[in-house]
Amino acid sequence: MSCLPNSHTDNVLIGVLLTQVLSEGQVQPGQCAFYEECGKNPSIENPLIPPIVPCLSYTPARALKGAHYLKLKSVCPMLDRGENATLACCSIKQLRSLELSLTLSKAVLIRCPSCAENFAHLHCINTCSPNQTQTVNVTETRNVTYMGTNVKVVLGYQAYLSTAFAEGSFKSCQNVRIPATGGFAISTMCGRYGAKLCTAQRWYDFQGDSSNGLAPLDIDFKLIPPGVTAGVPAGMVPYNGRTLRCNETTPTGGEVCSCQDCQESCPLMPPPVMPAGPFRLMGTDGFLVISILLLCLLLVAFLLYLLVSCWVKAKEKQDKERWTGKTSAKDQNGNTVTQPLIDPSEVSCTDKNSLVTLTDAIVHSVMFVLNLSFFKVLLAAAIVVAVFATGLMYIELTTDPVQLWSAPNSRARKEKDFHDKYFDPFFRTNQLILTAPGRKGHIYDSLLFGRQNFSGILEKDLLTQLLALQTRIQNIEFWSSDLNRTATLKDVCFAPLNPSNPGMTDCAVNSLLQYFQNNVTNLDAKVNMTELGVTKEVDWRDHFIYCVNSPLSFKDITDLGMSCMADYGAPVFPFLAVGGYENEDFTNAEALILTFSLNNYNRDDPRFKVALEWEQIFLNIVQEYQRDPSNNFTFAYMAERSLEDEINRTTSEDIPIFMISYLVIFIYIAVALGEYTSFKRILVDSKFLVGLGGILVVGCSVLASMGFYAWIGIPSSLIILQVVPFLVLAVGADNIFIFVLEHQRDVRRLGETREMQIGRVLGNVAPSMLLCSVSESICFFLGALSTMPAVKSFALYAALAVLMDFLLQMTAFVALLSLDARRQDSNRCELVCCVRVGTRRPMKPNEGLLMPLMRKYYAPVLLHPVSRVVVMVVFVIMFCCSIFLMFHVTVGLDQELAMPQGSYMLEYFKYLYKYFEVGIPTYFVTTKGFNFTSAAGMDAVCSSVGCDQFSLTQKIQYCASLTDGVLTRSYLAVPANSWVDDFIDWLNPGSKCCRLYTLGSETGNFCPASECEFFTFWSLVTQPGNNTYGPLLRPKGRQFNRFLPDFLGNRPDLQYKTRSNEGVSTRFMAYHTSLTNSQEFTKALEKTRELAHNITMGMREVPGTAPDFEVFPYTVTYAFYEQYLTIVPEGLFNISLCLLPTFVVCCLLLGMDLRSGLLNLFTIIMITVDTVGIMTLWGIDYNAVALINLVTAVGISVEFVSHLTRSFALSIQLTHIERAKEATATMGSAVLAGVAMTNLPGIIVLAFAKAQLIQIFFFRLNLIITLLGMAHGLIFLPVLLSYFGTEKHLCDALLHLRWIPLQ
Repeated sequence: MSCLPNSHTDNVLIGVLLTQVLSEGQVQPGQCAFYEECGKNPSIENPLIPPIVPCLSYTPARALKGAHYLKLKSVCPMLDRGENATLACCSIKQLRSLELSLTLSKAVLIRCPSCAENFAHLHCINTCSPNQTQTVNVTETRNVTYMGTNVKVVLGYQAYLSTAFAEGSFKSCQNVRIPATGGFAISTMCGRYGAKLCTAQRWYDFQGDSSNGLAPLDIDFKLIPPGVTAGVPAGMVPYNGRTLRCNETTPTGGEVCSCQDCQESCPLMPPPVMPAGPFRLMGTDGFLVISILLLCLLLVAFLLYLLVSCWVKAKEKQDKERWTGKTSAKDQNGNTVTQPLIDPSEVSCTDKNSLVTLTDAIVHSVMFVLNLSFFKVLLAAAIVVAVFATGLMYIELTTDPVQLWSAPNSRARKEKDFHDKYFDPFFRTNQLILTAPGRKGHIYDSLLFGRQNFSGILEKDLLTQLLALQTRIQNIEFWSSDLNRTATLKDVCFAPLNPSNPGMTDCAVNSLLQYFQNNVTNLDAKVNMTELGVTKEVDWRDHFIYCVNSPLSFKDITDLGMSCMADYGAPVFPFLAVGGYENEDFTNAEALILTFSLNNYNRDDPRFKVALEWEQIFLNIVQEYQRDPSNNFTFAYMAERSLEDEINRTTSEDIPIFMISYLVIFIYIAVALGEYTSFKRILVDSKFLVGLGGILVVGCSVLASMGFYAWIGIPSSLIILQVVPFLVLAVGADNIFIFVLEHQRDVRRLGETREMQIGRVLGNVAPSMLLCSVSESICFFLGALSTMPAVKSFALYAALAVLMDFLLQMTAFVALLSLDARRQDSNRCELVCCVRVGTRRPMKPNEGLLMPLMRKYYAPVLLHPVSRVVVMVVFVIMFCCSIFLMFHVTVGLDQELAMPQGSYMLEYFKYLYKYFEVGIPTYFVTTKGFNFTSAAGMDAVCSSVGCDQFSLTQKIQYCASLTDGVLTRSYLAVPANSWVDDFIDWLNPGSKCCRLYTLGSETGNFCPASECEFFTFWSLVTQPGNNTYGPLLRPKGRQFNRFLPDFLGNRPDLQYKTRSNEGVSTRFMAYHTSLTNSQEFTKALEKTRELAHNITMGMREVPGTAPDFEVFPYTVTYAFYEQYLTIVPEGLFNISLCLLPTFVVCCLLLGMDLRSGLLNLFTIIMITVDTVGIMTLWGIDYNAVALINLVTAVGISVEFVSHLTRSFALSIQLTHIERAKEATATMGSAVLAGVAMTNLPGIIVLAFAKAQLIQIFFFRLNLIITLLGMAHGLIFLPVLLSYFGTEKHLCDALLHLRWIPLQ
């Protein structure tokens, strides 16, 4: 093409000049104000497109024909009146320039054809209207030399429009969206006002502003209401053409706009289904009503029982006794007692087999053990423990929270594994949130945006300091042994636009400074600018205001002319740069946000360690900066590794607390087990070594359990190390106390050896020990049916540890006690065995301190008639209140509770919840089996014109709009962007973007969007010979598959922008609202799953879709919070399974005594329910950690309850009250000393732990469990047994007779 003038051009210019002189200034129909192009606007610098201006020409409109007519019909079809009948005031060159200008604007409006049509309508009227002088008033001209000729060009004019036409056009475009950002297209076309403050007048003002880089000259749009003539020049008629509504088709066949872009196109949506409200009865809380009714029912039933009992006793003249006579006998302590005679026929076979046979077996087993050498027994036990414990060499300690709390076969884990398989794992976040609370803000009077209030954090000196910190972090370098070279940020950073070979500027670093491309020169840039006759200096503040409202802009509207895009090629949305603002008032933001995103490699990938090293250096730099006195920021920070680091740190720091707790328990056991008959025998009667042996038995049982499971490959966790020893110690200490105290209270009989005495004593208490140990062990084994890995592994470790503890107690501890008894009989001092004392041991039972007190004072007061009634009423009221509270316990675990007090992460969470306006991103992931290449497949996904009204992205858009109601909110803040929409637009670019080379050696090959040369082809699906799916220009399968790889690899540049890296299994990214607690996280997961299921059902109706195709939501937190969707029913199931063996074993070992089993079970249920009720009052949430403790509570409750139940059931006293007194005095004292007093000192020590988890779920919860267990076991249960206890005690009498001959 020649750039030299030719004779034809000369003749045209001469004609223009002549007609201009003849008709200048005429305002009448059929007259033009300008015609033909006369070069570039000399006053515009660095435009986006050439600013071609028209020649001033008051001439008649031209009749069009041929190519000229066809071009106008293509560009401005609304002016078409037929060939030779169409008049216009624009040349074919003007039409070509107008077409180019419109394509750039249509690139963001084409999703709504009627909007694009109205937009074109306006500029076609201004440029080509045959009645141009009636709507256009030229206001600025200039003489220029064009192609060697002096001509007058138009540099500005007034355009008169009716408000009806202007408002109609604006309304049709107002809601058109840009899918890649979730924002409105109008925000990029309204300058400083953005979408929120944009009006028709402001929209047109921006279009007519030549400084926007698109307008070739200045246009002053005058919007005139109907009937108003003031201010309108004589003869001027404001244009009032018909505009298309956004829900109308265009005359050229364009479809109605989609619902996402046009509210009028949306189908009538049924109101959202309201979730079930709180359970209510009679207008109040339903659970409160039920609790009150249950309380009344229980109290009335108890009252009726008392009345009936009194009536029966009054009517009965004598008690119906099974015993027919009495005789005197010696009890096991040598005391004379009166005992009924027993007829052996009264003792059932079940009684004999359940207890006598068991007791015989235990006695014989113990005698066998004791007849062996003590050292052989201890050596055998040590060998067994050592064999099991060697498995500790292979132990795996699970610290990954996902593996701890999310089952491998759970839905969230499967979805996470699927996502990580087809896409990279969720990127690692390293973040700072900075504030400057002491800084005062200032008012900035912007030339373009008016008076704006800037908060104290938005000061240039602070931004400069932030840039220095950001640069320092970006320049981190360290030697990596895994890479065997120096590692930098680019080795591990998340680089979405260049993942294969990223440079430093490809790394995704988001901050406000990215609006200046992290360049201090851009931040310092200033320039004088004239706007509407006013000249002022514009600087970084004007650029910031523009960018936060138009983050996708490659050039701002100021004379600075800087881009808003980040240096890595993507936009930085304002909610990723600033925080703490309201209603998108970004200049009043209270916080700056700096985020470094790293790739999240698999843990076995060497680069994972490199990422960890980088994050550690990041933390070191930030912590050093925080300590720097010259730092003007107050900020919070975190690295991806911080959560795990802080949990591990607090665990190691709290190990001494646990050690002190165990030491306190050990000291108590060693002191409390002693007899202390006289001061001289303190060192003889002490049980320091016995206590130490008991602790060692507990430790060995835990080691054996851990070693065994390590052998078979079941990993351990920190919670096992913390809880299991504590649990086994509580259980083991109780058994030790019962055994040792029973031995101390017993006196060796004539002719009885030490071993025989120990065997007989153990025969009395071992069934009770067996009852509790077997119940607890089975309880925990059943608890291993839980789907949560942490709960499952804890239950398995605890079950085997309890079982091993019992076995070692029956062997090693019995040997230790026998050895200690030999020492004590020899009057040898403990620890110094060679030293003897002269004072001999008294030959009478030693009841200690507690038993006499409980027998003489506590039991009589507790079982007084009035006390019994009060106890029953109080505990029933407490039980019913706890039932009500149980239904109001908070479910969840806020992540800050996992942090120790004083952790920097606590401050970060506080900043996060306070300043972040948008939550975490969430992906809607599609599995394989959906045909994206079909027209129906594309329409079922996209959200632009012609797409299904209930497509994937449309449904997400509908839900994202539900943000008002607490019950109906969807927890989605930003709707999903759609790569399908981007791909369709990319195949049919509205802008002049290269797609295929059409000439030269590269003909037919893909060319990047940056090449906009003559030898390229722009549209792919509109090429000659290319068949498409109708007028919507959907590519067919061959085109889809051919160009998709090119689309995915085409990096955005100045004239084209997109983001997508999906394949056949694809994903669509949206954003959650800001989620501040576990309840919101859980509800967000539930809502997005409901939405994904609805989308799945709709997309499966598309022909060719696989029946197993699925859409599921995924974000990094779902794996943690999924457990709370099912933790209530799962917890009920696990606890119910744990309760079952307590009933079954109790019945079996008490000779099928159903009543004792039921009373035992009922009391344990009361302890569990009351525990949950007090959890509600004390602010302890219900979660997996609490569930572990509740399962533990069942086990510890067995210790408080079962011993006493068995003691009562086998008592030989005549009345219920006497039997209850005896059980309370004998076994209650042992339980109080062995369980309650053992646990309480250790629990109280845990109150000093730094970890909030330990303080809440170990100190508070274990304190509740222990106190409630003690209250129910020592207060409620004796009273309950005195009323409803079993009548059967024949088997115990028979057992008693086997050991004491009748006199």
